[in-house]
Amino acid sequence: MSNQMPVDETKDFLRELLIRTAAAHGEHERDDLGGVYDEDWPRWYAAFMADALADGGHTIVRSAS
Repeated sequence: MSNQMPVDETKDFLRELLIRTAAAHGEHERDDLGGVYDEDWPRWYAAFMADALADGGHTIVRSAS
């Protein structure tokens, strides 16, 4: 039995995670950076998304192929 999500479901899941991440990052820029544009936003996004995935019990694995 596989725990893999179908590709379409994965796309929807990632889209929703990106939407949540963007909203949280907007709050981070406003609240933590005083409205200053975050030049290092990719690092912030990666950390937020990795934490959200781990908190949800998800892992990213490299396939053997």
